[in-house]
Amino acid sequence: MSDITMRIDDQEVTAEQGMTVLEAAQRAGISIPSLCHHDKLKPYGGCRLCMVEVTAKNRTKLVVSCVYGAEQDLVVKTRSDKIDKIRKTVLELLLARAPDSEILKEFSDEYGADKDRFEKEASFCVHCGLCVRYCAEIKKLHAVTFVDRGYRKEIRFVPEIASKVCNDCKECFPLCPTSYLQAAFVLSQSLISPSESSVTKHDK
Repeated sequence: MSDITMRIDDQEVTAEQGMTVLEAAQRAGISIPSLCHHDKLKPYGGCRLCMVEVTAKNRTKLVVSCVYGAEQDLVVKTRSDKIDKIRKTVLELLLARAPDSEILKEFSDEYGADKDRFEKEASFCVHCGLCVRYCAEIKKLHAVTFVDRGYRKEIRFVPEIASKVCNDCKECFPLCPTSYLQAAFVLSQSLISPSESSVTKHDK
């Protein structure tokens, strides 16, 4: 298949068939913020920080760059007043959930986000899904999963699986952009009954 030629921020960029706009930008050294993207995982589009403006066939729209496919002659704008305002609002919502996240603080400094704009929530999970997807897609273990939906959605370790595999793995821990994942794992360990714990240790 032939390569795709497009323009990102007035720079001509060549992308391979099947690449997303975010991947094409990254390969060209153009920075687009993202929390939920990972090179080894399927595109997810969860955090919305990578929103960009695209123009194709005289039509302009806002899209999530980590799931939007590269197209021939596509024109992409990664920064504008509108885009920056969207990212600022997204960051402020995420900061209400995880005010101490270092990566959110870095992005907030760049976009002028106010961490106190929205009322704080009793959670540190920002729903990036990296831990859930990595455990399912890469490790094939399904030891961590989403529970509930929408506003109440959180991640949880499955105690009966996590107690057997997570101590020897923990590859998802560095992926978490907040401190929530390790806390959730400690909680899952506390939910294991003494009999389950002794069986797990004996099995090892």
